[in-house]
Amino acid sequence: MPIIKSAIKRVKTTEKANAKNSSQLSKMRTAVKKFEKAKTAGADNVEQLFNEAVSAIDKAQSKGLIKANKAARDKSRMADRLAK
Repeated sequence: MPIIKSAIKRVKTTEKANAKNSSQLSKMRTAVKKFEKAKTAGADNVEQLFNEAVSAIDKAQSKGLIKANKAARDKSRMADRLAK
């Protein structure tokens, strides 16, 4: 644990940011998995799950949690999967 006051504040800030970022990434992964599972099972609400997953990916990308290329690649793969 740091002794310097600014370093202590920095640790607190980093922990908060880490928790927020981890949560956001987890939500994104969960949304994508839900879509994949529904598509495999042949569920009725696949279109809605696709839109939620794309939204989650866009949010993660806008916050800098994933790179733009990964976001585009993931959305493209899901769109391909949706069409088939």
